[in-house]
Amino acid sequence: MAAERARIDRTGPDVTAGALLFGRYAYPPNALGYCGPGDPAGLLEQAARRDTPTGTPASPAQAVATRELAERARSFEGAWPYLQLIAGANHITDPLDRRVVEAYWIGNPLLDHVGPELLAASVETRFRPRAGNTWGRLAEVLPAGGRPHHSFHVFAIYPWIGLLRAGHVDEPLRVLDQCRVRWGRVEAVEGDLAVVRSRPLLWDGSRLGYGPARPETATLASGGRGFVTQLLPGQWVSLHWGWICDRLSEHQRRMLAHYSALSLAAVNRTAHPAPAAVLS
Repeated sequence: MAAERARIDRTGPDVTAGALLFGRYAYPPNALGYCGPGDPAGLLEQAARRDTPTGTPASPAQAVATRELAERARSFEGAWPYLQLIAGANHITDPLDRRVVEAYWIGNPLLDHVGPELLAASVETRFRPRAGNTWGRLAEVLPAGGRPHHSFHVFAIYPWIGLLRAGHVDEPLRVLDQCRVRWGRVEAVEGDLAVVRSRPLLWDGSRLGYGPARPETATLASGGRGFVTQLLPGQWVSLHWGWICDRLSEHQRRMLAHYSALSLAAVNRTAHPAPAAVLS
């Protein structure tokens, strides 16, 4: 682990790529008004795909867009503290380093360097005042194997699993499925839309898991602005709130599946995960 930590520390940060990556995953919920600052159209404009040859210096316009994206990222009160936590635990200076952003949205070994004590302290500072008397229920999930991954925030912090356990199924399950970052394989591309086959969440009355794979139509671009170009059938992609956010390598797909599974296992093994009073 020490050797891996040293290798991570020596790698220079790529904040431009990290800011763009953050914007691509943050835009879909921002466009729906769920999180982050106003002006989602501006976020889409700044985060839209800009393919340039490797090593090409950023243009002045791109540099301005990166700075603006970085400022926007700090306004996402749900995600930003997790980026700070991951960066700090791995001795990475900038929370928008691409590796940190990837760890939060997709998952990578940086998450394994955030010990349960650090995660618990961060979550307690942020959410105990809102949880009130139900804090003990949320605290149950912290030592159960959670990581500072977006799926942990969705499953353990948001109220939806608590609502499932209370018998309200259809809408909470839909929101959970859309809010998590999920993976799927492209079947067809039709203009600004793509048909993607993925496995939806399934609630069996006591546990959350995955149902059989089924096709869904996802947004690839709006008004000519999107995050993935030259998408082909058979490729893996990540989805967030109905948008295709990025093309995934096989390794990234496995990482997303792995860390999502850890979050699912953590909430499934506790009696009272995600009480509805924690966060509305």
